[in-house]
Amino acid sequence: MKLSSYAVGGWYQASEDGTLVNDAAYGQPVALVSSAGLDFGAMVRYAREVGGPNLRRYTFHERAAMLRALAQYLMERKESFYELSFKTGATRRDGWVDIEGGIGTFFSYSSLARRELPNEKFLVEDDVQQISKAGTFLGRHILVPREGVAVHINAFNFPVWGMLEKLAPGLIAGVPAIVKPATQTAYLTEAVFRAMIESGILPEGAIQLICGGTGDLLDHLSEQDLVTFTGSASTGRKLKTHPNLVAHSVPFNLEADSLNCSVLGASVEPGDPEFDLFVREVANEMTVKAGQKCTAIRRAIVPADKVEAVIEALRQRLAKTTIGDPSREDVRMGPLVSTGQREEVKERVGELRRSCEVVLEAPLELLGGDPEKGGFLSPRLLYCDRPLEAAEPHDVEAFGPVATLLPYRDLDEAIQLAKMGRGSLAGSIVTHDRDEARTLFFGCASSHGRLLILNRENAKENTGHGSPLPQLIHGGPGRAGAGEEMGGVRGIKHFMQRSAVQADPTTLSFISREYVRGAETKSDGVHPFRKYFEDLQVGESFLTHRRTVTEADIVNFANVSGDYFYAHVDELGAKDSIFGKRVAHGYFLISAAAGLFVSPAPGPVLANYGLEKLRFIEPVGIGDTIQARLTVKNKTKKDPKPGERLTGVVTWAVEITNQEGKTVALYDILTLVERRGEAQAQA
Repeated sequence: MKLSSYAVGGWYQASEDGTLVNDAAYGQPVALVSSAGLDFGAMVRYAREVGGPNLRRYTFHERAAMLRALAQYLMERKESFYELSFKTGATRRDGWVDIEGGIGTFFSYSSLARRELPNEKFLVEDDVQQISKAGTFLGRHILVPREGVAVHINAFNFPVWGMLEKLAPGLIAGVPAIVKPATQTAYLTEAVFRAMIESGILPEGAIQLICGGTGDLLDHLSEQDLVTFTGSASTGRKLKTHPNLVAHSVPFNLEADSLNCSVLGASVEPGDPEFDLFVREVANEMTVKAGQKCTAIRRAIVPADKVEAVIEALRQRLAKTTIGDPSREDVRMGPLVSTGQREEVKERVGELRRSCEVVLEAPLELLGGDPEKGGFLSPRLLYCDRPLEAAEPHDVEAFGPVATLLPYRDLDEAIQLAKMGRGSLAGSIVTHDRDEARTLFFGCASSHGRLLILNRENAKENTGHGSPLPQLIHGGPGRAGAGEEMGGVRGIKHFMQRSAVQADPTTLSFISREYVRGAETKSDGVHPFRKYFEDLQVGESFLTHRRTVTEADIVNFANVSGDYFYAHVDELGAKDSIFGKRVAHGYFLISAAAGLFVSPAPGPVLANYGLEKLRFIEPVGIGDTIQARLTVKNKTKKDPKPGERLTGVVTWAVEITNQEGKTVALYDILTLVERRGEAQAQA
């Protein structure tokens, strides 16, 4: 099979054979990979001139819908991907993390975007900043898509997840991509990519693929473009300092392999659930993907008096690990991706042995596969007697089924050892002692991108030491590359440009499509609760009639709510309070305001959806008169589930004032409002 690249809207196959890639288990030829003859400059121009404009025509929600449809399309074809995944050395369990985990990232980002982002082409960020005293000059941050291309350079160990976890936030942001998979497993990436193109779901130019070398690709990038890289730290540093990237300040996100650690708490004893959890995690991280994970546990940090018990427990657990043909159901660990990778891991183990001893190296007994032509290697456990003095355990990474035990005497020493990795993607702390967990977390957090605290409470539901999640950041400081991927909405923002806009309230409202306090409002005399979602306009406002607060109001609310706080009901106590008098309950004011602005008859407003950003500013006493202003702040269409009404969420800015015009309370309420399409369908 000769792989093709996808460039400038079509499939391209190089005339020369290029690199031969072999099956990881049997050493049989799988694919020829070459990008010779590709016009990389044309690919970049096509992404900028065709892909970018096509994507930016859609809103966040529309792009999210594409992602969901694409995920469903890929999920229906997953079995064909598994067949190719076996050739990479991945078992079915390994492939699940890569294939369905990658597709799951599309699902997750699709849901996240529809839930947390507006149905717009830009993102309004944080609160309005009042710059002038009178409030006529304001500032705010707005994010827009970068008008370039994202170049994704991926590692060999996750040919599907590695591509999809980068594409998901970028496509949601509206930025086209050029994907460059690692040559050794590019055949699986190409198969998934081909399915995405065949689906016809993404607009033209949204994604392109390079199978083979990148040639002069980086020479064509400029200020609006960005690069994401996953792989070795040395290669990442070399690319990051590419003269053209430096000259044009092209953002470069580096996610490198790191010497991740897991710390067994000093309070944990053999026989405790946490002891078994620790052993299980170390063994899993050594054997899943044959240890070829950027998040795998390389350093197991254990109390000095528990070392022998940990070694024995790992010996027993690893003895159950069957090795061989990854397509077999009775095989738990497949080969490394190639014989070259196997030899490299052996070399790294040799370097580790300068200061460590091998305490566990099981004989290689295969259930299928070729012991010579396949990349098979049995798990290796090493032990370093003086980890504070040795350099190798903290400097040398064997990217395979290898881990090193490091003993510690107290928690300070455990933290010191964890930090000696000089920056990690992931770490774990295994203990049921909360004080111990807190000490270890804050001691290690500055040098770790993510820390799992594992104990009996979350044993059944935790996702494990080495599993990045779309909702949380994937990246880490120092050796790990100082980059950051995913992390929910944070990951989308990486592909956008933040711009500070300064303007008067009305202009800022018009630009952001979100009402800003102090901006011009409008009203046509029709109560806004009588209008359908489509008819409501941002800035549309309703000023209520007035209501004077009486002592009976306060007493009755206290009786209904059970809130007899002295400032509300105790005349003498209230005189000594910060208010100097009895005041109305804050929640009474909200209830009273609702009574002022709600239109009680059935209509398009279906339900209260929530309340946000509540602030009580001035006290309201007996005899004070309040009035409320209700203004449409923003609107977001809601995707209906089967059988649901067509609705949207309307956010209303509410301001309660007193008889002196002073603001008493500010907050936002969210209501579920029927869309006109539903009413027309019923008519």
